[in-house]
Amino acid sequence: MRATTLMRPTRHFASMSSVELLTISSIAQRDETPTIGTRFMDPHTSQLSRWLADPNSDNIIRELAILVARRGVVFFPEQDITIEQQKHLARRMGELTGRPTSSGLHKHPISPETPELGKDVSVISSMGGISRAGIVDDTRASNGWHTDIPFEPVPADYSILKMRTIPEVGGDTLWASGYEAYDKLSPAFAKFLEGLTAIHSADFFLPIAAQMGLTIQDNRGHPENSGTHLTAIQHPSHKVKINPIFICATLKMTVHRTHPVTGFKSLYVDKSFTTRIVELSTEESSDVLAYLTRHISENHDLQVRYRWGVNDVAIWDNRCALHTATNDYGSKAREGNRVVGIGEKPFFDPASVSRRASSSLVL
Repeated sequence: MRATTLMRPTRHFASMSSVELLTISSIAQRDETPTIGTRFMDPHTSQLSRWLADPNSDNIIRELAILVARRGVVFFPEQDITIEQQKHLARRMGELTGRPTSSGLHKHPISPETPELGKDVSVISSMGGISRAGIVDDTRASNGWHTDIPFEPVPADYSILKMRTIPEVGGDTLWASGYEAYDKLSPAFAKFLEGLTAIHSADFFLPIAAQMGLTIQDNRGHPENSGTHLTAIQHPSHKVKINPIFICATLKMTVHRTHPVTGFKSLYVDKSFTTRIVELSTEESSDVLAYLTRHISENHDLQVRYRWGVNDVAIWDNRCALHTATNDYGSKAREGNRVVGIGEKPFFDPASVSRRASSSLVL
């Protein structure tokens, strides 16, 4: 595989053995679909708090991180994990799979102050905190598909969400596999996309922050994730000229990215934040993005839907999975705490493989 100055995509798999995976694989679990999502079935044997306290904790957490990187999202019912343990788990999952030492936990740019939780915890709430109400047009549910914080110069790796309050019915979350989205593209179209970069914009947060009287958070988990105007530009593979006036709360990424843990290619665009493909004309960009976002939202065979229970935990990998909440519960309460780890700068290695094409790595 061609060397990269950012990360080596298969660095961890080179030393992984079946013995290392024994701890995780011996615990009752079920794949929710062939392409994405795994559920640990018994809360008595899969308490994350106990895994963190285990003498073999580093191996267990490393195996968990690899499982999430392969499966996109993993579910744990009825968890007693505390918020501090949730933060520790997010840190260790990244650290044990090669996260740069400069990366920590993300602070959402418009997260309200929650002193009892800390600035690196986002409250996902229908009653307050960070909510997509008013941000996404609720006349079309598919508009909500996104990965966490792709607009940051150094975006997210793992996210951990624990739901504390749920409606009796509704409020499910869906995830989609970026691996499978890539694999379902025709080879010619996938090749065409390899040379393109996309702009991810969060400029809609700015008026929301002003309206709510919030100060944009600075130092958001990485030295480069700074600035009160959320302005960033990145050239992960090659330089492309662009008018700097056009950039506002934006980041330029490759349309495809190589996952640094699995080495798989993944499609990396979404409906919520991706606004432009730089190398194309405005009309071409609009048409290609419309196709790609439909490609994700309309292919239900690359998605998994999860119905939450109280204190359930989901852990997902933003480098290979998108997600969206379902706002179908009216005025009912729905609330949870989310912790987001910062990963590495996205990169694309043309020598990396798609998940389907891989013969040496097993899902």
